[in-house]
Amino acid sequence: MAFLVSGTLQAAAQLVDARDSVGRKGKYSVQGSRVALILSSPGVSATAVAALDGVSQALGFGNCEKRKAPVQSFLEELSLFREQLDVKRGAVGCALVVLMAPSGQLKRPQLLVQELSRCDALQGCPKIFLLLSSGLKAAWEPEAFLTGLGKICSQYPHWSLLQLLTELFCRVAEESTGNTYCPVFRTSLRGTLCLGDVEPWRPESYSGPSAQYDLSGTRAALLLAVIQDRLGTQHDVAALGDLCQALGFKVTLRTDPTAQAFWEELAQFREKLDTHKGPVSCALVALMAHGGPQGQLLGSDGREVQPEMLVQELSFCQALQGRPKIFLLQACRGGNRDPGVRPRALPWYRRWLQAPPALPTQADVLQIHVDAPGSPPSTPGSSSHADVLTVYAAAEGCVAYRDEEKGSDLVQTLVEVIRASPGGDVIELLTEVNRRVCELDVLGPDSDELRKVCLEIRSSLRRRLCLQS
Repeated sequence: MAFLVSGTLQAAAQLVDARDSVGRKGKYSVQGSRVALILSSPGVSATAVAALDGVSQALGFGNCEKRKAPVQSFLEELSLFREQLDVKRGAVGCALVVLMAPSGQLKRPQLLVQELSRCDALQGCPKIFLLLSSGLKAAWEPEAFLTGLGKICSQYPHWSLLQLLTELFCRVAEESTGNTYCPVFRTSLRGTLCLGDVEPWRPESYSGPSAQYDLSGTRAALLLAVIQDRLGTQHDVAALGDLCQALGFKVTLRTDPTAQAFWEELAQFREKLDTHKGPVSCALVALMAHGGPQGQLLGSDGREVQPEMLVQELSFCQALQGRPKIFLLQACRGGNRDPGVRPRALPWYRRWLQAPPALPTQADVLQIHVDAPGSPPSTPGSSSHADVLTVYAAAEGCVAYRDEEKGSDLVQTLVEVIRASPGGDVIELLTEVNRRVCELDVLGPDSDELRKVCLEIRSSLRRRLCLQS
């Protein structure tokens, strides 16, 4: 009898392990059904909507529902879609939501993302949002982008979705006329997402003109850290400075900058790079400070500065055109404290097993912006938007945590992961960093309840980025 019970529990444990394959292999299991919803507003061309058929087929989304509605009704339509998934029987492996509207009308897509994140059937599963705007002043209208996405997905089914997007971004930039246009993706995925029927690609099997950024030139790093009233930041500064030096970066450190000093230091850093003799191959900027309620950075004087504007400042650096620019933002982006979510309906064998850990509410989301919202008032899709990688320590609107004795979750985990595999693809390494951060239970100084946190990674990189050959 004991043998039968042991065998039953072992089989149940294997089922649980298979379901949570992100924690086991660093790869999502998408064995369940793949569901898709396409929402298009009036004014979107019929050819653009029709082009989605090839994309959904290439990604394996056979169950695709198309609806036409005004942008104001997108949230309601997505709510109905969520309710349908929650009452549907059978496991869901992945969801794709495509939102198509004339340029400038998709103003608050984060509300739509949060709505689908509430779906019980999709907890722990990847949720892909493709946001397309028509009327772009660039060579790539939605149908052209979709055709390229479907083609590259069919051509390289063994690549991860993030690497497919990186390759596609390169082709978009190369085929655009006039100013280089580049889309951007925002991800809180915890593992490799491969929608093909084969194992994800590995770096040694990768080839092509966009294979990898050339980092043979000078590498420069700027660390701007407010240490005042931020215990533990000194550990982040030390760990990140040592890592940058080990990776060959020339490091400039400034502590306790005021809001104005953030601008001045970054302007001096940019000018130094532009006047540098010899090629500059990569820049890394770490911004560590308290955060305001709307995601602002607070200088040591308590004044605010917008981090996205600081990112844009370096993007105009002539020496870094076509070169990767990395930004690490260790700061709160609001006051929300995420308790996390757990599956509400558990199968019978979970009574004998440890309940699955809670996940951050905004984890497992991939957003692909072909007309990125919130862009600075420069030419949309200009070259200043390309080749930028930004890592936020928390999701939009949420608190970022920092241990007074060890440092922050983002910096300490990032240093640990990169030191273990310095030659790895940076996007893959950051996905692993996010997986580990998502597994943490954190206890803030103002609460007795455990909280969850996840990173947000934004990328318009057009090549693989490896910090060590």
